[in-house]
Amino acid sequence: MSQSQSFFLTGCASGIGRHLADVLIAQRHRVWATDINFDALSEHAKRQHWPDSVQTRRLDVRDAESWQEQMREAAETFGQVDVVMNIAGYLLTNWFHEAPPEEVHRNLDINAKGVIFGTQAAARVMIRQHHGHIINIASMAGLAPIAGMALYTASKYAVRGFSLAAAQELRPHGVKVTVICPDAVETPLLDPNKSRDAGAILFSSPRLLKVEDISDLILNRVLTRRPLEAYIPAHRGVLARFTDLFPASAFAIAPFFVARGRKLQARLRSAAH
Repeated sequence: MSQSQSFFLTGCASGIGRHLADVLIAQRHRVWATDINFDALSEHAKRQHWPDSVQTRRLDVRDAESWQEQMREAAETFGQVDVVMNIAGYLLTNWFHEAPPEEVHRNLDINAKGVIFGTQAAARVMIRQHHGHIINIASMAGLAPIAGMALYTASKYAVRGFSLAAAQELRPHGVKVTVICPDAVETPLLDPNKSRDAGAILFSSPRLLKVEDISDLILNRVLTRRPLEAYIPAHRGVLARFTDLFPASAFAIAPFFVARGRKLQARLRSAAH
């Protein structure tokens, strides 16, 4: 990306969103950075000396009206919105039959409805522009059902299915949609799951992804090629797709990954003490 573009990002107070905002700002792109935790977002902006041209806002992705207002404001401020990245998410592993009703709501309201509202708001601006790129962050859990993460899996399957359908609707208008399905990424979202038995499989990969892995994928492949889907790492994506095609295989495969995940959980807990 040699030319400066305008980006609208969610989840910028921590994790993937914060790192991507830092990278894009360093590359002198125009950035509209949002998060529901505006205090943490503002503090990070001050520490990193973000320029005054960077727009920071509080955004609850569950609020469709706020989405519409901010997208209109961003388009007016920047002249156009080239890329929207729906990054904000929620993850707390739990056995679904033990989960309270509020956990059902959080998973679907933040992970699924938040992405849908954001994609709607972006599409309305981008259709008028006749161009744009919407990037939605799903998960490997959007490729294969994962025990202990049934609610999260439901929300991420929704993100992936919605994104693929939205891509068909928006392509005639010159707007592209990409859905990214990463394995577990080492961010604050993972922290509460390090001691949860239901979350063992989250830690089953030989290496947890870093935020830099996601930014490299987005900057060097997704923004340039604008694919329909992207998985990272690729070999885990292939395994996930296999499990999706043959769901009964999970009964044989999952125990191995759960056992490996529990070992890493134990090491992470030990290192924290």
